[in-house]
Amino acid sequence: MVKTVADQFAETLAAAGVKRIYGIVGDSLNGLTDSLRRQGKIAWIHVRHEEAAAFAAGAEAHLTGELAVCAGSCGPGNLHLVNGLFDCHRSRVPVLAIAAHIPSAEIGAGYFQETHPQRLFKECSHYCELVSSANQMPRTLEIAIREAVGNRGVSVVVMPGDVALQAAQSTPAPMVDGLLPRRAVVTPTRADLDKLAALLNGRGCVTVLCGSGCQGAHDQLLALGQRLQAPMVHALRGKEHVEWENPYDVGMTGLIGFASGYYAMLDCDVLLMLGTDFPYRQFYPQGSARIAQVDIRAENIGRRAPVDLGIIGDVGPTLDALLPLLEQKRDRSHLEQATEHYRKARKGLDELAIGKPGRRPIHPQQVAKAISDHASDDAVFTCDVGLPTVWAARYLAMNGKRRLVGSFWHGSMANAMAQTIGAQSAFPGRQVISLSGDGGFAMLMGDLLSLVQLRLPAKIVVFNNGALGFIELEQKSTGFLATGTELQNPNFAAMAEVVGMRGIRLEDPSEVEAGIAAALAHDGPVLVDAVVNRAELAMPPAVTAEMAKGFSLYMVKAVMSGRGDELVDLAKTNLWR
Repeated sequence: MVKTVADQFAETLAAAGVKRIYGIVGDSLNGLTDSLRRQGKIAWIHVRHEEAAAFAAGAEAHLTGELAVCAGSCGPGNLHLVNGLFDCHRSRVPVLAIAAHIPSAEIGAGYFQETHPQRLFKECSHYCELVSSANQMPRTLEIAIREAVGNRGVSVVVMPGDVALQAAQSTPAPMVDGLLPRRAVVTPTRADLDKLAALLNGRGCVTVLCGSGCQGAHDQLLALGQRLQAPMVHALRGKEHVEWENPYDVGMTGLIGFASGYYAMLDCDVLLMLGTDFPYRQFYPQGSARIAQVDIRAENIGRRAPVDLGIIGDVGPTLDALLPLLEQKRDRSHLEQATEHYRKARKGLDELAIGKPGRRPIHPQQVAKAISDHASDDAVFTCDVGLPTVWAARYLAMNGKRRLVGSFWHGSMANAMAQTIGAQSAFPGRQVISLSGDGGFAMLMGDLLSLVQLRLPAKIVVFNNGALGFIELEQKSTGFLATGTELQNPNFAAMAEVVGMRGIRLEDPSEVEAGIAAALAHDGPVLVDAVVNRAELAMPPAVTAEMAKGFSLYMVKAVMSGRGDELVDLAKTNLWR
């Protein structure tokens, strides 16, 4: 049998260590999917929507650090990948997207389902190229793989279905070490380290802001905290790498963070940013505080707040080289103030997670804490944007083995359940739990069927408050009456039972602990429909005068428009507890 371009494509993917491809088949993909079938090395993970395929691939890449692959057929098929690929690219995870194309002879003639994928995917990829003939393969694919892995982002290969069926050119088999070059370790120059040490050794208190670039540097962070007597604030993407067994951690900052994290940054003399591009400028210290930033990407330096010193380097190796240059600080007052503030903030949040039997509806904090308390030590959590991210950030306890995946940069709805497909496929023996909003879950609800068909035992917990809750809160805090946020939901648990998975509905606080425990113990996929309070306020760590003004304006509007009952619900939920 003559080897085709599709056969060559499949061989190259196998050489790169690819184990599965997420997607939906179509005529323009037939050559490749048949090659995969005959090869037998790479599994085709059939989903119900290509957006879910991209989210699934992104979750796999996030958790493994290795190349993951998704695919879509020509025209609408591969266009459905776009949103998920934006998330992968902004999250800096290595993903290859295969965008099948219309017959090559028809390109440019307005053919059925014609688009121009090589243009459309440019903004969400490092590399996007059209394979127009057999002699471009496998070089184009090899470049795409190196770009995705080396630059930590998305590559897209566009290939017409007829090109995939052409006879392959004779080329040497790819060598793994050449196909997957190891990432370099970057450390700053001694001159830069001396400057940074001088800044940190000077008078004044230091706060450290940690992001996802701190992955693998936990020991160095603890040594740094001890040397500088510095509290550590983490961005959301730093949570899984920073907060566990860390006596210097004082929580998150930002719109969904802790007051302790906010004030630890506000009150410092020196802020040291490590591997973070935390985007919200209003939460950075103002005035006389000096800022130093360490990041592997030069483009991140100084783009959120003016920095006194920018250092290019990997966080772990940079701290290894820096620590011998740092003097031991003795003044613990800043650290003790911040950690005491954190203990009080943590205590307050934990009190909000206590439910009272018979007091319906359930507080969502109780559900989130129960998930954390009952989950396994190496559980993988995914969370939707909006309020599920708030509850994940505040109540899921990390321990160095647990992982947390979300759309933390792109901020897309509907990511969480789709990401469980990739996480559970890559780690079939681990507990995978999605904290889904009812809006996000419903948006890609068809892929609930994928969990059943693929026999993936993911646990989907839906926070069912009958609203786009975070958007509703944003509207109220800026003085608008809630508009377009209400959701008329079915009984999601009953729906899950109909499609072949276990459904558990929680309506009273007395049911939460047993219901979550039963869901996590079940050998198979489960949907937990947790009916939670729509009026729950997720307060930011600092309420500005503008926000208070907006909320007051909302209350006046609510009364004048005959919606004063909303105010009673808010008071009952958030004051009379």
